[in-house]
Order: sequence, then structure tokens, then C-alpha cells
Amino acid sequence: MENASATYLFKSVALALASLCILSACGDGATSASSSVASSAKLAAAAGSPYGGTAWQLPGTVQAENFDTGGQNVGYFNAANTNQGGQYRSAEGVAIEASTDTGAGYDVGWTTAGEWLNYTVNVTTAGSYTAQVRVASLGQGGSFHFNVDGISATPKLTVPDTQGWQNWQTVSATISLSAGQHVVQLFMDSVGSGGAVGNFNWFSIGSAAAAPDFGPNVLIFDPTMSSSTIQGRLNTVFNQQQSNQFGAARYALLFKPGSYSVDVNVGFYTQVLGLGSSPDDVNITGAVHAEADWFQGNATQNFWRGAENMAVNPSGGLDRWAVSQGSPLRRMHIRGNLALDDGGWSSGGFLADSKIDGQVQSGGQQQWFTRNSQIGSWSGSNWNMVFAGVDGAPGGVTWPNPPDTILATTPVVREKPFLTIDASGKYSVFVPALGSNGHGTTWANAAAPGQSIAISEFYVAKEGTDTAATINAALSQGKNLILTPGVYHLNDTLRVTRANTVVLGLGLATLTPDNGVVAMSVADVDGVKVAGILFDAGAVSSPILLEVGPSGSTAGHSANPTSLHDLFFRVGGATVGKAAVSLKINSSDVIGDHFWIWRADHSNGVGWNTNTTTNGLIVNGANVTIYGLFVEHFHQYQTLWNGNGGRVYFYQSELPYDVPNQSSWMNGSKNGYASYKVADSVTSHQAWGVGIYCYFSSNNSVKLGSAIEVPAAGLNGAMIHNMTTVSLGGVGEITHVINQYGNSANSAANVVRLGQ
Repeated sequence: MENASATYLFKSVALALASLCILSACGDGATSASSSVASSAKLAAAAGSPYGGTAWQLPGTVQAENFDTGGQNVGYFNAANTNQGGQYRSAEGVAIEASTDTGAGYDVGWTTAGEWLNYTVNVTTAGSYTAQVRVASLGQGGSFHFNVDGISATPKLTVPDTQGWQNWQTVSATISLSAGQHVVQLFMDSVGSGGAVGNFNWFSIGSAAAAPDFGPNVLIFDPTMSSSTIQGRLNTVFNQQQSNQFGAARYALLFKPGSYSVDVNVGFYTQVLGLGSSPDDVNITGAVHAEADWFQGNATQNFWRGAENMAVNPSGGLDRWAVSQGSPLRRMHIRGNLALDDGGWSSGGFLADSKIDGQVQSGGQQQWFTRNSQIGSWSGSNWNMVFAGVDGAPGGVTWPNPPDTILATTPVVREKPFLTIDASGKYSVFVPALGSNGHGTTWANAAAPGQSIAISEFYVAKEGTDTAATINAALSQGKNLILTPGVYHLNDTLRVTRANTVVLGLGLATLTPDNGVVAMSVADVDGVKVAGILFDAGAVSSPILLEVGPSGSTAGHSANPTSLHDLFFRVGGATVGKAAVSLKINSSDVIGDHFWIWRADHSNGVGWNTNTTTNGLIVNGANVTIYGLFVEHFHQYQTLWNGNGGRVYFYQSELPYDVPNQSSWMNGSKNGYASYKVADSVTSHQAWGVGIYCYFSSNNSVKLGSAIEVPAAGLNGAMIHNMTTVSLGGVGEITHVINQYGNSANSAANVVRLGQ
């Protein structure tokens, strides 16, 4: 709808009201209208014919502009009785305009109270169905409902403020239908502050299919549930998880398409997910936020949580996501401002495929990576902020004042797979397509390209029931895999051998190898997607936690690479853990999309000789690209890169805190091990926005010779761009930034930058 303001003659309004009472049982089926009036409505409605000559089949989707023929008072009633949009059925008296929603086509606009549209349908099977309606409004919309054969069949539904006449959302309700031919009527009850009821693109009616058994730790919310019921369940989860940093409970909170008025406070090991095909299909009025109240405003330990695929209309105009590592925001639409701190420090975060209408306020956030997003503006910076493919990224930047690294596009990326539900209640996993040279979101202007995979193609694993044997059996039979929330103890490696397999964890699903095995291996095949998993080392040391491709892999996969999304690795913290290498990538062309690889520095099972390791990440494959790489506290190189053609966009690393003395941490004659090591044999490599920090709290006399080591040919900006070293509180020293270049970060100068 482009212009909702219209003045109608009193005579036309009177006619509308009269027609309403005759044809629609006065609109809601709950008035004093007699059964004879309802019968008259059925007869009058039936006088029209289905557009195109054939009744629309239900379950199915009906386009709003395909109302019945017969004209005013038969196929429709429209107060203005003119096509103000001038499109499609131009001779009819219903306003139809071109739509920019997914699938394009047309929509019905300029709607006002008392108007209606009839659709002759054929219902194949009687039952209780879910009706979904695609709507848009600039400003708060009005209300509408469905009549069936002149009798009210749904409660009144409200059109939310979608922030524009072509910004579309989906609302839903339950509807009961008997088999056979009927006339379904879309009836406009009231206008909203936007001056109209709303714009209508389509309605879809499908059977309310039973949800898959996702287990007890997946809570599924429906817009027909009361806000108080939903809020009570959200509060129960948050109160348990607010400070449960190393607990075993895991939760996924799923919101079906529709509108909700709730406050979603996200604690540890909690993932909040919208189930729409677009973030704007699920609308939260209130907040979806992460706070640091449990730690007095210090968010540097707000780990392991996430929110994806929904729109938030924040109360007071400001949402907050005060987090550190392992806490992504993806496919989010924040209709306001977004704060990244809670008044104190926060330490690292990840934002992708999201739209922030207002300003992102970084505040005390020390470092942050934003990829393929659209933001209104950005304020603040501390150590290392990287923007890749971000529309609205800070302009006129000359690094390091501020320390913002800006890259206009991302060379190659695949967004993370996500769970969806359709109008019939059927679940599927949407796998976004591979993209290149991209910027902005995949969804804001059109439907995201990709493939939907039916839930029937997945094995749904559950904690306490499934073992490595049952999961491997399903994988060997060609199934994809969903790991529902929980901790899975493994006595054997999970083997992903089939090309294009999808492995999707919900609620920070956690894999723990109990007897020193590799937790998961991926064959050197095309197109595997692994997402949303925490790998937690067991008490017996594993050689590797996740291996992608066996040693010696040589196949090329550039046309269909394996992609790894939101994968987190932990050695110690919850209990004693040991692993030589957390992640080893041997395949070529792999895309890494947010890793936090962490040897624990606090809590349980922590000590130089306790949670033992060698490296966090080893890359042997060629042409591997990683976005948002966080690697911390390992005994030797945090990251060792042996393959050619590697690219890293944002790197954050803390060196081990607990080095007992210098002699315990020598690399030959060198003091310590560089955090970021590019092997001498590598001839091509690029990294942007590299931040490396020390805090040698066990012995502050410890020094690291160089934070970054590259071949001599990689110096002077040939490989590494925009580097920062920090001695946190001046505790310990990083003598050089890269090889023998760059000043010392120590108690005299805590922060050192080198552009090259």
C-alpha cells in the first residue's frame, strides 16, 4: 500500500455497512444475526465463481488478488470500488499493486474496515488447519478474520507494524474446515494507526502437522499461546541458565511465525530461533537480549548462546547483546538500536546476515566482527573491529584511528543452515546457497536462495538415547543429522562420509569424546555443512576433536565447498579435558564461519599440566577461508596455517595465562610460540584485522617474542593487514607484532598497532 489516506462518501460507507450485514452475518458470526441471515450470506457468497474457473485447493496457498469473480457485493466488497493500485485485474474495484515480497506478483492494499474478499475453495480433507497470512503495514495495522460460508472461523488477527507497505510478515491462526467446496472470506474488521487494515499478499492453509520429537529441551512457541504462558517458560529457562556457565543443561527456544510480546533474556547454552523463512516472519515486541547482571555488568564471560532468524521491536528502542565469544547473532532484524555491552567490558562477538535499523553501539566491546549485514550506523571502537560486506559500515576510516577494518565484500560465503516450518506445520532445514562477492543480507530485499530439505531426511538425535553407534548408523544410511540440545558422550568417532550431508546442532548440542577418540571426522567430499556444535574434550586426550578431510586430502571443492558454522571447541572448564588439536582442516576450499577454539583459563580442570594441548587450529588445506576466528590459550601455536591461498577475516587470540616460567615456554631459541603462524612454505595468504593479547598471570616476567610469524615474503603488508597487540594490564610482554617488527606491548605501553 502506497497511500492509506482516502476519504469516502458517507453514502459509500452506509452501503458498506448494509452489505456487510447481508453478506457476512455482520462480520463476526457472534452478533444477533439470525441463522437465516447467515444462510443469505452463504447464498450471496456462492453467487460468485472462482477466479480462473477452478476452486482453489486446500490445503494450499491462495493469492489475495485471486478473489472470486462477480464484482462488487459478490466477489468482494470495497468501499471505494476502484483499483487504486491499477495492476492485474484493473477492471475490478479492488486495489491491487505490484508486490516486492518473495515471489513478486501482486498484493491487495488500501484496505479499510468492512471490506471483504471471497475465495471459492475445495477442501480435500476435513480437519484442523493452520492459516498463515502474509501482511504488511507502515505503522500499526488493523485487524481481520476469516469467515467460512458466512460464519466466523478464526479469531481476529492483528496486522503488525512491519515498518513499510512492502515489508512483509506472516501471521497465523487455527482454522477448522470440513471437506468439500466452501467460500472463504477475508474480512477487514478495523483499521490501525497506519490508516488501513494492511496489505495482503497471500494466505496459506495447511494441516497442523505434528512436530518432530526434538526432546524435552526444545520449547516450541506458537502465537496463539498467551504471552504470560510463554513468558513463564522463558523465565524458567533463563533463571536456570543465567549463571550456569559450565552446567550440562542445553535449550533451544523455537518461535513459530507470528507476533509475540515477550522479553527473551538469553542465558548460557540457550539458542533462540525463529522458524520462518525470513527473519520478519517472527516478530518479538519486547527484547531478545543478553545481559551481564549475574557478573555485575562485566560481560567478558558471557559465552555460549545465540539468537537467529527473527525480528525484534525493542522496548524503548534499544536491544542489548552484551556477550563475548561463542555467542552469535544471525539473520536478525533489530528495529531499533543495538548495544554490545552492559556498562562494563565485553570481549568479542559475531554478527552476520542481519539488519540493524538504528545504531550499533559498541561501548565497552573490545573487539567485534560483522559480516554481510546492513546497519544504520556504528558508534565506538576499542581494539579491533572488522566489517566485511557490511552496508552502512563506518565510512572515512583511516586505520588505526579508529581501529576499524572495512572490506566492501566477502569473496565466498554460505550462510548457516536453519530450521523452518511451513503453513502446514511441516518442518524442514533450509540450506542457503553459496554466494560470492556479497554484501548486505541475503533476505532483506528478496528470498534467500538455497534449498529446503524435509525433516524426514534427517535423523533427530537425542541426549541419553543416542550413541555414536546409532548416529553413525543413520549417517551411513544417507540421513542428515540434527543434534537436539544435550551433551553426547561418544565412545567412537562420528563419521560424516556422504557429500552434501547437513549436521545441525540445536541449543549448543555438545559432543564429548570419552576415550580419546576423534569426536567427528568429515570425509574429503563436496558440500558438507556442520553447524551449531560445541566440541568438549574428554579426560583422555584426543589427537583431534574435529578433522575435516583426512591427512593428505587433495581434491578441489571450490564449486561446492564444505562449510562450518558456529563451531566451538573447549578443553577444560567444565571438567578436566585434553586434546592435542581442536580443529584440523585438511580439505581444500573449506569455509569457516565463526569458530571459538578455547583452552579454558578458569573454572574446573585448568592448569598448565592439566588441560593439556598443542594447537587450537591447524589448516593444511588450500584456499581455506575463515570469517570470525577466535583461538585462545593453547600451549604452542594457537593457529598454524600450512596451506596456500588461506584467508582470514578477523582474528582474536589470547595467549595462555598460565605459563609457569619462560623456560617452560620456548620454541627453540625463541621466547614462546606465535599465536598466528603462517608456515615458511606458504607463498600466498591474507588476513585482515588481527588482534593478539597476553596476560601472563602465573608469571608476569614471561615474554612472547612475536605475536605473528610469516615467511619473509609475507611482510610489509603482503599477507597480514591491521594488527594489534595488547598486554592486558601490562601483565607480561609481546616483544614484537610480526616477526621482528613492531614495538613491544608491555607495562609501559599496553596497546601496539601495526598496519603494514
